[in-house]
Amino acid sequence: MISARARILLLLLVVMTAALAAVAGTTRSILLRDLEHRVDRLLAQETREFASLYERGVDPETSRPFTDPERLLTVFLERQYADPDEELLGLVRQRDGPKQLVQPRDLTMSQPLENDGAGRRAIFESGDRTGSLDRPSGEVRWAKVGIGAKEEPDAAAFVVAIHTEREREQVSDVFVIMLMISAMALVVVCAIGWAVAGRILAPVRLVGQTAAQLTEQDLTRRIPVRGRADRDETAALAATFNAMLDRLERAFAAQREFVDDAGHELRTPITIVRGHLELMGEDPAEREETLRLVTDELDRMTRIVEDLLLLAKAERPDFVEPEPVQLAELTADVFVKARTLGERDWELSEVAEGEMRLDPQRVTQAMVQLAQNAVQHTAPGGRIRIGSRTAEGHVELYVADSGPGIPPQDADLIFERFRRGTARRGSRGGGAGLGLAIVKAIAEGHRGHVELSPTEGGGATFTLILQEGL
Repeated sequence: MISARARILLLLLVVMTAALAAVAGTTRSILLRDLEHRVDRLLAQETREFASLYERGVDPETSRPFTDPERLLTVFLERQYADPDEELLGLVRQRDGPKQLVQPRDLTMSQPLENDGAGRRAIFESGDRTGSLDRPSGEVRWAKVGIGAKEEPDAAAFVVAIHTEREREQVSDVFVIMLMISAMALVVVCAIGWAVAGRILAPVRLVGQTAAQLTEQDLTRRIPVRGRADRDETAALAATFNAMLDRLERAFAAQREFVDDAGHELRTPITIVRGHLELMGEDPAEREETLRLVTDELDRMTRIVEDLLLLAKAERPDFVEPEPVQLAELTADVFVKARTLGERDWELSEVAEGEMRLDPQRVTQAMVQLAQNAVQHTAPGGRIRIGSRTAEGHVELYVADSGPGIPPQDADLIFERFRRGTARRGSRGGGAGLGLAIVKAIAEGHRGHVELSPTEGGGATFTLILQEGL
């Protein structure tokens, strides 16, 4: 299996190779095209100059128009100077082949037409005015202007020939140099790409190493975040992974605490049941009392299990099923149900108007739980107020009692599972300490929270703050 670093480098090499090859090939094509255009311009220029002399020129010796093709060619060639890769020839038809007239000069090409009788003959006898010769030494581009009278229109010809092999070799040399430079560039790109890919993938490797070293007993390792997570993808990856580890650590800690507390809470009623059953005698009254105590403990275990299942369901997305609810009707229903919990001075203090998307069953369950807690902390005849009000973007439902209130050190503790506060520790009849944890879960399921504040005149006020827009 190829590593991600190698795949990145391979892809970079493929792209760079294709790009450099395209650049080199395009450059070679442009240079060859420019060479062709320059040769065409030179051929056209030379033939136009000769045609002008042929049509309008005069012999410098006689001051009359040229009548002899050989004299015309001689005069013209004496006045010209050919470029290094250019040949200017005058050809006159004879029985044994065209007679050649050339300007005497040093030739630089490897195989000039001056020494190539077959090539001269092919050009002279060609019916075309321009063309090319492909020879082992290279291509020769030529153009000619025929000279003659009506009875013999091609008695002679002026020929300009350009040898392109040297310039084509220069183009090939440039192409080879570009390929060599491209090869060196690829080597440099490979080295840089390997280092850059390693640096980019370093956080990913660190994530893998950290994940491999994590255990349920040690979730404390974190990845260093270098850079801003909102601008750097690798920093964002490290920050996201660290946030996931934070959640996992909290979840495992909560799970361990949950298991410990649940085991402790369930162990107590089981011990009580076993002890009473082991000590139960033959007396019918004693049996009846034992059965009553056992039944009471079993009912308490059943309530603990049901509450645990409810809290476990709070982690699911369908824990809250919102629907449009009339707040006034919901508040009135909660008040009617709460009044049956005990003989207290119940008061419906205020009622919110309007509609909001809530889960009416979960909200009612939370409010009834808060009312039950208020009943447990107030004496018969004590005052308990229930109400609701709307604020910007949320609704508040509250239960206020006139009991002893909540000590400040217990304000956060009471919402944790199996925690009942310092004032009620050791009280077996007060429940397992899951009620307020359920209320908190219901509030958070509505993207809200629970607030605890002192009641004016004494007591505690619990307020459900639920957000709109579910």
